[in-house]
Amino acid sequence: MASTAHSHHSGSRKHRWRHFQASIRDTTILLGEFRSALLWFSVAILGGGILYDFLARLLNEPVNSLAESIYTVLTITFLQPPNRDFPTHVVLQLFHFLMPIIGIIMLAQGLADFGSLLFNRRSRNKEWEMAVASTLKNHIILVGLGHLGYRVALKLHEMGEQIAAIEFNADADTLSAVRELGIPVIHEDATRPSSLEAANVKSARTIIMASQNDAMNLQIALKARTLNKNIKVVVRIFDEDFAHSLQDQFGFVALSATEMAAPVFAAAASGVDITNPISVEGQLLSLARLTVSEEAPFANKTVGYVEDNYHLNIVLLRHDHQSEMHPTDKSPLHAGDTIAVLGVPEQLSQLLHDNEG
Repeated sequence: MASTAHSHHSGSRKHRWRHFQASIRDTTILLGEFRSALLWFSVAILGGGILYDFLARLLNEPVNSLAESIYTVLTITFLQPPNRDFPTHVVLQLFHFLMPIIGIIMLAQGLADFGSLLFNRRSRNKEWEMAVASTLKNHIILVGLGHLGYRVALKLHEMGEQIAAIEFNADADTLSAVRELGIPVIHEDATRPSSLEAANVKSARTIIMASQNDAMNLQIALKARTLNKNIKVVVRIFDEDFAHSLQDQFGFVALSATEMAAPVFAAAASGVDITNPISVEGQLLSLARLTVSEEAPFANKTVGYVEDNYHLNIVLLRHDHQSEMHPTDKSPLHAGDTIAVLGVPEQLSQLLHDNEG
């Protein structure tokens, strides 16, 4: 229980840090958008100064230099009196009335847009979701928020995983529910490389394809591998022969699409070598294999410690190239040991999460 509470606390702290990082990234995006308004304002000042200098010489009211003409236009734009007498020609007089109007309109529009976008993030969901996703590292990308995808998202969130989702046709209620968990959802077609890049695929460790279209799942998986050759691929496949072919040819983790498979998808995405669950007396059980990490709270503990705290059964322990079937409760666990564990997918997922430290 203490380990689980620590995991939740750590996940909450990480979520706050990611939200802070996303806020910084998001503000940078907004400044980039406001930069265009500043650029056009600068063009208006420089262009106005050049035109003023040309007309002043043409109308026999020359200014001392081009720099002074630009400065004159800048000062009158902000309704400040220039360091020279008011011009006598009507054309030059018009500058003193028109430039303040032009400058105020351009800056006011830019500031209004910046303020609106800064304080009303709901009006720009796409940019905000992309900003959050851009801060994720070593995360999981979930493609598809249908029934299975939504359940997988919930399981991954419970495990404290960092997730970015991509969905084009998700139900509005599902999108809202996932976003309330702090998961960024990119509302785009995942077959486009730009949507995978928006989910920061180059820094992701795993991608899950949970849509109901086998061909589309394969297409997205291959594009993800092109963008990140080391990414782990977990794909939902209805055709079992096709699934075996994908595993053999590409090394994908291809799982069947039963409604109860969401915990298995989540565990597989997190790095556990796990089987589809089988029902024994109404209880779903899976067999998983993992290597004990140095950060695991059960490293240097015993088999009995894991079985009692996670309600699992360790059926095999491999230590120093020696395998022990059905190890005793007192058998020690060391970092680097490989264990085969039998249990419900949810508990297997928790074991993996704690194993990652």
